[in-house]
Amino acid sequence: MTVVLLHGNPETPVIWEPLLAALGGVDAVTPQLPGFGCGIPEGFGATKEEYVDWFIGVVEQVVSEHGPVDLVGHDWGGGIGMRAVAMRPELFRTWACDVLGLFHPDYVWHDFAQIWQTPGAGEEYFAQSLATPLADRVTMYEAIGIPRSTGERLVEAGDELMGRCVLSLYRSAAQPAMKEWGEHLGVAATVPGLALIAPNDPFVRGTDLGIEVATRLGATVKVLEGQGHWWMLGDPVGAAEVLRSFWTEAY
Repeated sequence: MTVVLLHGNPETPVIWEPLLAALGGVDAVTPQLPGFGCGIPEGFGATKEEYVDWFIGVVEQVVSEHGPVDLVGHDWGGGIGMRAVAMRPELFRTWACDVLGLFHPDYVWHDFAQIWQTPGAGEEYFAQSLATPLADRVTMYEAIGIPRSTGERLVEAGDELMGRCVLSLYRSAAQPAMKEWGEHLGVAATVPGLALIAPNDPFVRGTDLGIEVATRLGATVKVLEGQGHWWMLGDPVGAAEVLRSFWTEAY
């Protein structure tokens, strides 16, 4: 088996390192979202559709060498990943996602997203962020649940390009865009799925929406007790046990 772990915003693949260590030697691929601490392809507009097309291309390459993959998607990695599953289910052996609530018709974007989706306000947000000393930005990351050691590496990626990509991505996803994606998510039910529910995640608007979507898809539901948005950093050993158990039961 080959696991593909896709990060979200404002992240890079470094968030997966503790979880991969806990999984112990699993064959893993950790793609880096274009613009998130790396460059972007020529002409890349950083819309949600372009990220999905890019990700499908990445997965196609992995599948050509190793066969269908086990997806673990976090934050926008979950949103992009699940759209890819819905479009190309044959590429995936299983999927695990911590943001299924995004696809619920009643989902309302969190406060940061609404700022980024607002012309002018989003640009001002990132202008202020880039003007903030790195040490203070690390402290801000700590306040929302990212350990300092990881935050110190993430702030190095938080440049002007990432800001532009975040604005484009979120603006392309303003409602009813995610509701429309949700209407076409049913194909994902043909692939064994796991809904990762972190009760202390402030960005998913509670646990009910994600559980409802998981139930519609026939997915396994696992509540990560005591965990927030960055569960892979908060309890990597526990998360590894959850994933291993799911993969064993699925196949």
